[in-house]
Amino acid sequence: MEIQIVSNEAGQPTAVIVPIELWREIAAERETAHLLKSETMKARLLAAKERQDGLSLEDVIEKLGI
Repeated sequence: MEIQIVSNEAGQPTAVIVPIELWREIAAERETAHLLKSETMKARLLAAKERQDGLSLEDVIEKLGI
């Protein structure tokens, strides 16, 4: 995974270029961290993670008739 550092005229690092997959991982981790700051959202996320009674994609498609 190649990360590129962008420098200004003085040679000081000013930015980075990262592969899109790495950026998506970073963005997802930041969003999760933000949600976990709220005790209410933390409880909802943990409850959703434990939930076992969801529908499969195929069942949803059939129920919606699409």
